[in-house]
Amino acid sequence: MTRYKHLFQRALAAAPDRLHFAAHSHHLWPDASFLGHQAAWDDAARLADRKWKRVLDEIWPAAQAHVAAELRLRDAASICFAPNTHDFLLRIASAIPRRPLRLLASEGEFHSFTRQTARWVEAGEAVVETVPVDDAMEERLIARAASGEHDLIVVSQVLFSTGRITGRLDELAALARPEGPWLLIDGYHGFMAVETDLSTIADRAFYVAGGYKYAMSGEGVAMLHAPPGFAPRPVTTGWYGAFDELGLAPGGVGYAPDARRFLGATFDPSGLYRFVAVRDMLAREGVATATVNSHVAGLRERLISGLENTPLGDAELLNPPFGNEPVARFLALRSGHAERWQARLLERDVITDVRGDVLRIGLGLYHDARDVDRLCEILKEI
Repeated sequence: MTRYKHLFQRALAAAPDRLHFAAHSHHLWPDASFLGHQAAWDDAARLADRKWKRVLDEIWPAAQAHVAAELRLRDAASICFAPNTHDFLLRIASAIPRRPLRLLASEGEFHSFTRQTARWVEAGEAVVETVPVDDAMEERLIARAASGEHDLIVVSQVLFSTGRITGRLDELAALARPEGPWLLIDGYHGFMAVETDLSTIADRAFYVAGGYKYAMSGEGVAMLHAPPGFAPRPVTTGWYGAFDELGLAPGGVGYAPDARRFLGATFDPSGLYRFVAVRDMLAREGVATATVNSHVAGLRERLISGLENTPLGDAELLNPPFGNEPVARFLALRSGHAERWQARLLERDVITDVRGDVLRIGLGLYHDARDVDRLCEILKEI
């Protein structure tokens, strides 16, 4: 098995005794991200006020090109960046004229979404309908979306708690219209974790993701694909949203004609630098998402086999691999002991995480067979 630890020397050397099995959460940063971060500082020092030309004319389009390539998008101008995906949720929702908003989602969405929508409901600004996460989830979503009773449909590409991958996104996208409903796919656990081709639904679906997890770029860089003609004038906006004078309307509030209409105000560009540096490094190394998935697949099989001889062998594996079907980059193990296991592992400097009664063990490019074997030996003792 090919080893990739040399790409993560700084992060691994910083805590040499740690076993970091939370690549699905705070993914360790590769060395290339350090160089990207340093380049952001150097450009700010060297160029001062003029750094924004470098950011917007060189770093930004390079980042757009990387995202477009990853998602199989034909037009990189449909990509915009922000500090986090929550910013994009707010701007997309602000562009919907109806109040209260009528939202449809699964019960397995991220905390940021569920907290925000709960507050909107409290304030009388939204009505939220959710469908259970079960074998009929997609069928229920499609049936309810087809009713025409909703303004925005939100669903995760990969559910964060269970690792379940949502299917039939093309059928949901087929229901989307510029006048509503709109479809927002949360790709945070999908981007650079499962091979993703949006080419057939790019004209109908929003897609958000971030650099914190599998993009290995840290916080501060989130990306949005915005379909042309959808949400042309977000109410929540900043001065960067009118950067292109071609989008200005005389006497009114103008917007850029592409995804930049979702821009806010001044931002920290260092995340973009890190993202571009990491993606450039992966390209030089010949490492695509499929490469990482192949590397992780062997480790996942080894880990699942090793769990049988540990207390975790009695847990319910919520996302077992099935043939050649796409699978999340983490194991989701349900047990009443999940919190205790996570705490015991932390005492041994083994990093995992827990969501309710689900222990999540994430695998990444910086793991090898020896790491998995060491984890299984420790698990025998908890």
